[in-house]
Amino acid sequence: MVGITAYGAYIPRRRLQRKAVAEANAWFAPNLAGGAKGERAMANWDEDAVTMAFEAARDCLPASDPAKDRAHVDAITFASTTLPFADRLNAGIVAAALGLPKAITSLDVSSSLRCGTSAMIAVLDSVTSGRAASPLLVASDKRKARVASAQELAYGDAAAAFAFGGDKVIAEFLGAHTVTLDFVDHFRGEGEDFDYGWEERWIRDEGYSKIVPAAVKTLLEKTGTAPGDIAHLILPCPFAKLDQTLAKQCGIDPARVRDNLAGTVGDSGAAHALLMLSQVLETAKPGDKILVVQFAQGADVILFEVTPSIASLPKRSGVSGSLARRKEETNYLKYLGFNGLIELEKGMRAEVDKRTALTVLYRKGDMLTSLEGGKCRVCGTAQYPLSRICVNPNCKAVDSQDPYGFSESKGTVLSWSADFLTYALDPPNHYGMITFAEGGRLMADITDVEQGQIDTGAKVRMAFRIKDFDPKRGFIRYFWKAVPV
Repeated sequence: MVGITAYGAYIPRRRLQRKAVAEANAWFAPNLAGGAKGERAMANWDEDAVTMAFEAARDCLPASDPAKDRAHVDAITFASTTLPFADRLNAGIVAAALGLPKAITSLDVSSSLRCGTSAMIAVLDSVTSGRAASPLLVASDKRKARVASAQELAYGDAAAAFAFGGDKVIAEFLGAHTVTLDFVDHFRGEGEDFDYGWEERWIRDEGYSKIVPAAVKTLLEKTGTAPGDIAHLILPCPFAKLDQTLAKQCGIDPARVRDNLAGTVGDSGAAHALLMLSQVLETAKPGDKILVVQFAQGADVILFEVTPSIASLPKRSGVSGSLARRKEETNYLKYLGFNGLIELEKGMRAEVDKRTALTVLYRKGDMLTSLEGGKCRVCGTAQYPLSRICVNPNCKAVDSQDPYGFSESKGTVLSWSADFLTYALDPPNHYGMITFAEGGRLMADITDVEQGQIDTGAKVRMAFRIKDFDPKRGFIRYFWKAVPV
């Protein structure tokens, strides 16, 4: 048996109210009022496809000691149409932040909204063929949209992650089918920030309505599955109720179509079908057959059957946890600023060269990217960063440190500041001294925090985020920040 062994999801905390977007642009695009219901997920300024992929993977593979608890992972695939780097292995950044073994295969997959499901099929094939035993797939997108466009209301930022294997399978892989057609419903050219969409009726009538039913029928026939056997149909679709119409065309009960999260998250691009699958697995029962469909330059169709092992899978945050952890955002200008859609005056304090020393990034990679410190073999004191001499004044042993990861450690705010003088895209700039129960302390930025929320003694967790941008060279520097729990 081969299939899914674990799942995880991440949706950013902020939820931009669509009504705020429509009201701000009513003078120019009054037609937006028709789509101004609900909210969409809005990433913080220090979040991107990489950081969201890390959070989803962390939810998929919870760990108290990443080096031990995730040592079984032997491959990582990262699917996204908004990879931060065009020529740097984005999957490698996620792998390092997760503390995965260095002797793993890694791959970035992009260029189509189907890359998430296509990567899933490829990863499943690698397990079936024996090329990988415990691979990890992460899918994440943070897409920009033109101001006052329909996409601005429809898009949302999110990520999903899945682990695969042949042991303790919670959803067995029954089969897949792919159709590849150069049907261009939208595109984004090289160097462009925004998608260009084609006429909606053409996409609906010639695209979804003809390509999807044919692909579904082929897979059902290939696997010997009757349409009535499908318990959950996952079909991301931008057109209201078209997914139910397509279900009827396929002979599937429209009541089996799952919520596409349009009202609460928005369309998360390459991650969306997998995000919906993650949500379905939260409540699916043994024996349920799940059909996952993704339309984009053709279609991917994947069939799973839930197994009894799903009952023993430890609880995780998942989609429901992310949806519950929300903050309503009505400040449309903040959304524009976070996404670089307006130019803000940063002041003289921001005029500093942000060049990153790549040699230091490599040599200190375990400390910087994996948040790895040390733990004394003699007295058991943990410290960050790792050093030759134990910081315990009653020990002071030399060369007694073993690597010890702090990324999953809970911290406490020892001291803090909320600074309006230093430059911050989301002022005030919160930072402070974070201490860990097992030993070790770290001066860190505090993110996802509101003014007045932090005080001495507050509990925090560590989050992998964007530290700063180097606009001159196009480099993004990541580091760890504290987030209130």
